[in-house]
Amino acid sequence: MKKANVTKLICSLLFPFTMTFGGSSSAQSVDDIVLNVYKLEICGCCDGWITHMDERGYSSNIFHPADLNGMKEEFGIKPQWQSCHVSVTKDDYLFEGHIPEKFIAQFLAAPPEGALGLAVPGMPIGVPGMVMGNRFTPFDVLLMKKDGTVDVFASVKKMEDQF
Repeated sequence: MKKANVTKLICSLLFPFTMTFGGSSSAQSVDDIVLNVYKLEICGCCDGWITHMDERGYSSNIFHPADLNGMKEEFGIKPQWQSCHVSVTKDDYLFEGHIPEKFIAQFLAAPPEGALGLAVPGMPIGVPGMVMGNRFTPFDVLLMKKDGTVDVFASVKKMEDQF
C-alpha cells in the first residue's frame, strides 16, 4: 500500500482545477489520480473514506461548498443516489458516497460509455468511513449514467467483498 500526498487547498465557490502529479500523457496510475472531494466540514465519516482512498495511493483535495446538495444536482446526481460527499476526477467522473476503492479502480480502468460515475447511496454500515466493528449492511454500487439512468455496477454481500 502506498501513502499518498494529501493536498488540502483553500477553495472559492468556483469549481477548482484539478492538479495531477505526473508529467506523462500515458494511462494514469493510481498515483496520478487526484480526487476533488466535496463534503460538509463537520462530516467525520467522509474523512474516514478519504483516508481509505489516500492509503491506497490516491490524492485528495478537500472542499466545503456552501450548497453541497445544489452542487450535486448540477453534476446530475439524483437525490436517490446521494450520500454525504462526492468526488470528482480531472475527467469529470463522479464518485458519490462511500464507494470502496476497489470499485473506483475497476471503473477508472475501463469507464463504461455514457457513464457519469459510481454511487453508493446512503451510508451503509461497514463501508469505508462507516466501519462499526464487525457490523455490515450489504449494498450495491450503482453505475450512474449521463442519460439519467442507473445500473448495478457491483453488489457487495459481505464485508470482505469490498476489498
